[in-house]
Amino acid sequence: MPSSRAQPRPPLASALHRLLVPLAAASALLLGACATGPGRPAAWQAPQPLVAPSSFTGVHGLAVDKQGRLLAGSVVGNAIWEVDRSTGAAKILVGGPEGQADDIAIGPKGEMAWTNYLQGAVRIRDNDQQPSRVIASGLPGLNSLAFDQRNGKLYATQVFLGDALWELDPSGAKPPRLIGKDFGGLNGFEVGPDGMIYGPLWFKRSVARVDPADGSVSVINASFDTPAAANLDGKGNVWVVDTATGELAKVELATGARQVVATLSSALDNLAIAPDGTVYVSNMADNGIQAVNPATGAVRQLTRGAVAVPGGIKVDGDSLWLADIFSFRKVDLASGKVADIKRSHAVGSDIEYPFSVGMGSKLLAMSSWFTGTVQLVDRATGKTVTMLHGFKAPYDAIPLDDGSLLVAEIATGSITRARGASYDDRQPLASGLGGPVQMVLGPDGMVYVTEAAGNVQKIDPKTGAKTQVATGLALPEGLAFTPWGTLVVAEAAAGRLTELDLAANQRRTIAENLPIGLSAGPGLPPPYVPTGVAVGADGSIYMSADRNNAIYRIRPAR
Repeated sequence: MPSSRAQPRPPLASALHRLLVPLAAASALLLGACATGPGRPAAWQAPQPLVAPSSFTGVHGLAVDKQGRLLAGSVVGNAIWEVDRSTGAAKILVGGPEGQADDIAIGPKGEMAWTNYLQGAVRIRDNDQQPSRVIASGLPGLNSLAFDQRNGKLYATQVFLGDALWELDPSGAKPPRLIGKDFGGLNGFEVGPDGMIYGPLWFKRSVARVDPADGSVSVINASFDTPAAANLDGKGNVWVVDTATGELAKVELATGARQVVATLSSALDNLAIAPDGTVYVSNMADNGIQAVNPATGAVRQLTRGAVAVPGGIKVDGDSLWLADIFSFRKVDLASGKVADIKRSHAVGSDIEYPFSVGMGSKLLAMSSWFTGTVQLVDRATGKTVTMLHGFKAPYDAIPLDDGSLLVAEIATGSITRARGASYDDRQPLASGLGGPVQMVLGPDGMVYVTEAAGNVQKIDPKTGAKTQVATGLALPEGLAFTPWGTLVVAEAAAGRLTELDLAANQRRTIAENLPIGLSAGPGLPPPYVPTGVAVGADGSIYMSADRNNAIYRIRPAR
């Protein structure tokens, strides 16, 4: 993928730019006149982490290989990591986009296979010195996989974006063999010494045995809430993580008797059992891995992040709202302490992978381009008001005081206005945008939106009239106004923050060489995880960093 995703401006756009800039500058004079608060600083201090960096960018599948290495997969982060089982230190073993892994399996010869979940593919490599190869593709939602250690057979399942079990040819010479469909979400599974598949049925609250010969299912235990993964210990037990309750349980294969060994946090995703019996468990919302002693249930936090995949942010007084994909969180600006508001897959959870957060006077709007949803949350209580579906890859949304909702749909290149008691009256306010990413209301009452094509547009929320106010930016994403009336924009493809003085038609760099602009995999929208930008009342800038999962504060230098 090119280092810069900004697109060159066509001749017509250049001509329009020359015509519109004087109008934009005149309008911006009004912005400057409306601005209140501290004056524009002469310079900026170096970025400092408000929330510390961490590894992974969401952690999912786990495996212990023949060398004794603990391997961890990240879907959003497009990488497989190697984690030190003693210290928790982590480093990338297979980078993106090929390293995207929802699950990892080690074969009888030490070969490693993994699922490219968002790419609908399975990759395999024979050893660290060999390149990976695709052995299955075109299967959306390839989630879990495991080898039969007796003969090297490889099985994989589709979950969430499909519901099927396949046998794959590790050489890639033969097409996948469909074993069965509609299991109810056969997630993280393992093949036993008897050749049977043991795994959880996510949507059926069960752990089951599946015969790979014909796909027949026999339930072992059906007392779970949302079982996510299961592994055998070689002692007649299957260990299961429940993502909703946060429980790690041991189930006897012979009787189905279940014993909870450790109670962890919700949003558990996978597990792996090391040769010494230690059970390693991943948590996608905590961006962490825990080691559990199977005999005592003692838990050791091997590694953890304060946030998982930070996206859109908004400053609200002394706090910051954060769309963290696997959770919705609030950060205290004084201490940097992070508090959960909602977590994915927890008991009673109602969030759907939020990438952005918009803020109105009474409501917050969380958007997910992945699920096509906008979730409205009461700003005072943190409770959900309504969940809206059917948007075309919404990247951002703003609740307006007139009761309507503005939604930036990147798939249609438009800003949609939703009205009515159920927000089902949806009409385009502005169209023909070059990939709308993030929006903010300006002090002049206008809507300012970044375009992935490299521009910032000003849109009249009453008429939909568009005015281009900046161009030539390198994949602009998050944006926010300063108290003195300038606009701060994150240029993700350039790794920098830029201040735009719309009144003077000038720009200056605030900070550069920033860990932003996480690369997307094939077929995914270039903005991917939007860089969030917000500005506090004192002029401090806050920025989310999707390359190292940190949130930075940049203070004015006065």
